[in-house]
Amino acid sequence: MQMRSARRALSIAALVIAGESVFLLPFVFARVFRPTLLEVFDLTNLELGTAYAVYGVVAMAAYFFGGPLADKFPARILLAVALVSTAAGGLVMMAVPSLSTLVMLYAYWGVTTVALFWAPLIRATRQWGGEDEQGRAFGFLDGGRGLLAASVGSVMVMLFAGLLPADSEAATLAEKTEALRRIILVLSGTTFAAAVLVMLSLPHRDPSETAAEEPLSLKGVARVAAMPTVWLQAAIILCAYVGFKVIDDFSLYANQVVGLDEVDAARAGVFSLWIRPFAAVGAGLLADRIGASTMTVTSFMLLAFGSLILASGLIGSGMVWIFLLTVVCSSLGIFALRGLYFAIMREGKVPRAYTGAAVGLVSVIGYTPDVFMGPLMGYLLDQSPGAAGHQHVFWVVTGFALLGLVASWCFARVTSRTR
Repeated sequence: MQMRSARRALSIAALVIAGESVFLLPFVFARVFRPTLLEVFDLTNLELGTAYAVYGVVAMAAYFFGGPLADKFPARILLAVALVSTAAGGLVMMAVPSLSTLVMLYAYWGVTTVALFWAPLIRATRQWGGEDEQGRAFGFLDGGRGLLAASVGSVMVMLFAGLLPADSEAATLAEKTEALRRIILVLSGTTFAAAVLVMLSLPHRDPSETAAEEPLSLKGVARVAAMPTVWLQAAIILCAYVGFKVIDDFSLYANQVVGLDEVDAARAGVFSLWIRPFAAVGAGLLADRIGASTMTVTSFMLLAFGSLILASGLIGSGMVWIFLLTVVCSSLGIFALRGLYFAIMREGKVPRAYTGAAVGLVSVIGYTPDVFMGPLMGYLLDQSPGAAGHQHVFWVVTGFALLGLVASWCFARVTSRTR
């Protein structure tokens, strides 16, 4: 019994570490160091958003075809290959490439982090949670990912500060560039190490799963596409993911609106990440008690309120504590949703054998913000420099939070009639 518990703990730990490590290079790095990255890579907000958009376009196809792959092949193999290939991309980023090369790199990462990775991660997590602990499983997954991201982010900021002069404002472009290169190298090594852990820790596919015996096909996609709850789940993920994408703006908001320097702005971005483990795990545990759909409605309320404050213009220069409290409110909603929006799959009656197909389908729709939020944020920030641009960004988030609230309420109504 103890041996089985230890194996289960090691399995979820491996999924957590893999689940965040694969996104360290494409997203966490830029999220923490956005002001410095823009300067070193000589990019505008719109140009960086364009790279994100190309990632999103590639990811749309990758989500769709990655689902059936996850229902056919062992998760440990797909996850390990994805992690190694993603880590290799860090070597390209260390060279501080041109915009065109950066765009191609993000397209490549769209394949490695999605087609080979995302659906296997969700399927393995759902399998780990069984029938009665879906909230716990996905809460642990995203909460653990959040703890890892916050820890790595904090270490990155400490390393960054240590590589620069005591007065970070006096650092030269060359010094900032070398500091970022070293951080990228550390992140690449972390991602590769996660691949080794996955191969050593994850079990082979559960023999009770029958879909693995079937030939690779899109039959599962057709089956789940006929379920109304799957489409509502896709809408919930889309609206929640808009909120998640906007955390990329927290450090820039802190720098340009609140008036913090680049190091303190990076710390503000990491501060948001530290909320993730508590919000995701807490929401997951509550979801197993009161229902995932009920917690989803509550989380969208928090996101809408926090975004409305940030959009209102009430926060100005020097208002550090008010800004941080608002970030806490928004982040609680954002990260609770991250721990919930796949946990509701059980309430939606999606067959376990077709988990990969359902994940692929809802992700094609739910993660479209990867396509439009980067360019949209970049356009709004560049067209209205300063506080106004950030307010426009958070008005967009407020609108999507309200739409997500409606979709969550509809999902709860539909599933309550089928219980």
